[in-house]
Amino acid sequence: MFHTTSYQGTKEENYKLVIKQLEALIEDEPNRIANLSNASALLNQFLDTINWVGFYLVEHNQLVLGPFQGLPACVRIPFGKGVCGTAIAERRIVRVEDVNQFPGHIACDAASQSEIVVPIIKNEELIGVLDIDSPITNRFDEIDESQLGKFVEVLAKYL
Repeated sequence: MFHTTSYQGTKEENYKLVIKQLEALIEDEPNRIANLSNASALLNQFLDTINWVGFYLVEHNQLVLGPFQGLPACVRIPFGKGVCGTAIAERRIVRVEDVNQFPGHIACDAASQSEIVVPIIKNEELIGVLDIDSPITNRFDEIDESQLGKFVEVLAKYL
C-alpha cells in the first residue's frame, strides 16, 4: 500500500523526495498509461494550490488527453495552440503567471489562473507534455520549473 509522505523540507528537498517516489512507483512497470497515471496522482498529492495536473500525449501532430487528476479537460490540442501546444511546438517549458494574458490560451477550466507545461522528450522524440494548472496567479516559480523539468526527465526514461 502506498502511504502519503509528509513534505517538510525546503522546496528543492521536497521535489527530490517526490522524484524518488516517482522512480519507486514506476521503475518496474513497462505500461506507459499506468506510469503516467501514478505520476499525475503523485503530483496531485504533492503540489498545493493546483486544480489540474496531467498529461497530453502526441498523436498525429496534436496533443491528446492522457491520464490526469482534476475536472474533465479539453481532449485535443493542436501543436502551437494554447500553452500546451506552444510548449510542445517550441520544445520548451512554458510557465504562465496569468493565463488571461497568454495569447491564444485555451480555457478548459475557467478557474485556472496560472499554468506550467513541461514537454516530455525522449531520444529527441516528442512524447507529450505535463500540464499543471492553478486557481491562483503566479503559482509557479523558477524552482517549480527546474524541478518539474527533472521530474519529467526521470518519467521519460520509463515511457
